[in-house]
Amino acid sequence: MKLGILGGSFNPFHNGHLYLADTVLSALKLDRIIFIPAYCSPFKPDAAIECSANDRIDMIAAAIAGDSRYAIDNCEIKREGISYTINTLEDIIERYMPVSKPVLIIGDDLAPDFFKWRESERILQLAEIAIACRINSSSKKHSFPHITVKNDVMNISSQMIRQKISEGSNWRALVPSGTKGIIEDRQLYGYKNTQISENCNQSIIQRIEASARETLGHERFLHSRNTAILACDMCRRFGLDPLAGYLAGISHDLAKQIDNKQLIKIVKSDGQEISALEKDKPNLLHGKAAAVLLRERFCIHNKDVLEAVAFHTSGRENMGPLAKVIYIADKTEYSRHIDPCVRKMCMENDLDTILYAVLEKTIVKLKAKELDLSEDTLKLLDRIKERAN
Repeated sequence: MKLGILGGSFNPFHNGHLYLADTVLSALKLDRIIFIPAYCSPFKPDAAIECSANDRIDMIAAAIAGDSRYAIDNCEIKREGISYTINTLEDIIERYMPVSKPVLIIGDDLAPDFFKWRESERILQLAEIAIACRINSSSKKHSFPHITVKNDVMNISSQMIRQKISEGSNWRALVPSGTKGIIEDRQLYGYKNTQISENCNQSIIQRIEASARETLGHERFLHSRNTAILACDMCRRFGLDPLAGYLAGISHDLAKQIDNKQLIKIVKSDGQEISALEKDKPNLLHGKAAAVLLRERFCIHNKDVLEAVAFHTSGRENMGPLAKVIYIADKTEYSRHIDPCVRKMCMENDLDTILYAVLEKTIVKLKAKELDLSEDTLKLLDRIKERAN
């Protein structure tokens, strides 16, 4: 196996790191690149890391998840103190036993001082040196044997990203999505999100969205995502948690593709009663089943989210604000063809007024199709009417 070694603080890991690794791996026909996060770089001994070693490892791991071309080795972190390249190189060769010299990837910003590195001559004996463009788009000559990597220079640095995060300016497009989720979930580098609530962090939402994308049909997934986006917007408008709205929206049809027998089994196993209408039309149970899956498969215990998912089809008497939002968003998201007057009203009125209008339109539509109405839907309509009067 032909190995490449790419070290750095990775504070945070960003698209420039990933692009460089992919370029070198392809150009030099490597089998694998090992990312080695530094505990403390000899080139930046006074630099503040600003987050834990575990955070930095997790950011790399999230960015390369499922890609066996990349590995992470924490030898320098375990060693602590200042790590020198020669020590790391000897360690990697001893443990990985590559069939040929590993390729040590360095930037052209470090290359001019290579002979100042500890035991630089020994490094040249043990490894091939690949010099990548970091600050110059054109290659320079160096007095030691090396491979020149012809890569584009991406104007991205970890320092730039940290500064953008702390200032609240745009940074998310500069890092892989997995890295972004960890920065947001753990509120690294001064990132603040006061709307994070129980079970509603980005990494969990990403897992659930991936599950919805894989299990639902194309149209159904797009409907779920549109519902999530509209619910998120409505939550902001009505002072609710936007992440909880997005989570409930992306999850509400999670059990839509499950067959009727399995839907009944899931709901019964949770100890829930099944109405006569639900026995006759088990597909109506997909909301309740999705709530069970959220709790058991994804460890979601937020009661508002679970209620919103479970009752998004029929609604129910005394449903909470988030459940109302999801009921409305499910029926009015932008891929739905609805009365423009209703959509306009959704933008201008309070939550109960919108819910009443959407309920009435839904009931008219069901009656026109000669479909039975659930008792929950009728009770909800009566309760909303009482509040309106």
